[in-house]
This record gives sequence, C-alpha cells and structure tokens, in this order.
Amino acid sequence: MLCLAPLLWSASFVMAETAGHGHGAAVQEQGHHRAPVAGELWEGSQKGIAYSELNHHIAGIFLLLIGMSEVRQALGWPALVWTRLLLPGALTVGGVFLLIWSDHDSWPIGSMTFAQTFFGSDEEVLQHKTYGVLACAVGVVEFLRRTGWFAHAVWAVPLPLFAIVGGLMLFSHSHGDHPAASKIALHHVIMGMMAITAGSSKLVSGWRTRTLIAERSYWELLWASLVVVIGLQLLIYSE
Repeated sequence: MLCLAPLLWSASFVMAETAGHGHGAAVQEQGHHRAPVAGELWEGSQKGIAYSELNHHIAGIFLLLIGMSEVRQALGWPALVWTRLLLPGALTVGGVFLLIWSDHDSWPIGSMTFAQTFFGSDEEVLQHKTYGVLACAVGVVEFLRRTGWFAHAVWAVPLPLFAIVGGLMLFSHSHGDHPAASKIALHHVIMGMMAITAGSSKLVSGWRTRTLIAERSYWELLWASLVVVIGLQLLIYSE
C-alpha cells in the first residue's frame, strides 16, 4: 500500500484540477447555479470525458498490478513472494480512490452531500461507490487471508464473488445521456463478461483439492490472465 500511495496522491491533484475546471464551467454557464447531479453539461463534455477516461486508466493500472501478481502465483514462481500482497493493497487503495474521486460532483469532492451520494437516486454514482466499498472490504479480507489471519476456506470466496457481482453490475452500468453511450456500453459488456469468467475460474480453482495441482493451476492462470486483459482494456478505454 505504501508503494501505491504515491500514485493515489499524485492522481488526486489531476482529478481535483479536472473536476474543478469542469464544475466551474458548469456553474458559470448556469449563472452561478450548481450543475445538475446528472449534469448534461458534464456528461459528454471535454472535461467530463477526460475525467472519466483518467478514472478508467487509473483503475487499469491497479488491475494490471493485481493481474501480474496473480500470474506469478498461478505459475508457482518462488521469486517475489511478497507480490501476493499486491492484490489486497491494490484493491484497498483502488476502493478508496473510487470512494473519493469516482464522480466529480459527489461527496466528498463535489457539491452532493453524503446522503445524496450513498442513498440518492443517481445510479451511476451509487454503483461507483458500491464498487469502492466492496473493493475495500474484499481487499481487507484478502490481506488477512494471505497473511494467515483468516485460515478457513470460506474466506477465499469473497474475492471471486466480488469479480462476478462486479461483472454483472457492469451490464447495467450507464454514464447517463452520453454521446458515446453505445461505445461505453460495449466496453462495459466486454469487461463484464471477462470479470464473470475470471471470478468463476477463481471460484472453481478454490474447489480443487491439493491432488489436482495441474487443474487448479489452469483455473488460477485463467483468472490471472483475464484480470490482466481487463486492466489492459481499461488502459486503452476511451469515450
């Protein structure tokens, strides 16, 4: 997490600057009134697209870190054993990032209150914050599991379930009235299918016994490879 903190810290300045410019332009165009939460002036605007793409690219970096560390584990490489903690670290830091910077107008960086952000009617914001909460929770569980605190097999289930549930949520995830809505939907459908497949593979690998090492490794490698591919897709994400 200490390795990931500088990335989160530096990204916050970029996000704050982009959000500030975009929000300021919306206020000016509306005669000093706050832009709507579902912001017609934000979705599809130059600033809004830049903010969204940066969000997705940063998420891609986190997933690449996770995926590469999982590939090492799936292949059974003895070197760099410490990288097993990259997954919980990246999930936790990525979850915090989503909770703070996923939406320019949401709490705590925007004009929406805490209640409007987490209990309001904006489905896009609610999904982003749900991803953030789940990522933090699963990150903590995986850290405790990988450091030996949670030894029972049941604690291996939250991670693949998170991937499956997150993938299913992507099928209904929308960026509102966006001129590139079809392209964005295609991105989400592809990522959703890969996430569901990856989570299912991870879940299957957990059922393998120690006498089926080769078969278990196959499912583990499929899981890790799909995480890497999703990370690469997020890095080239565009609207």
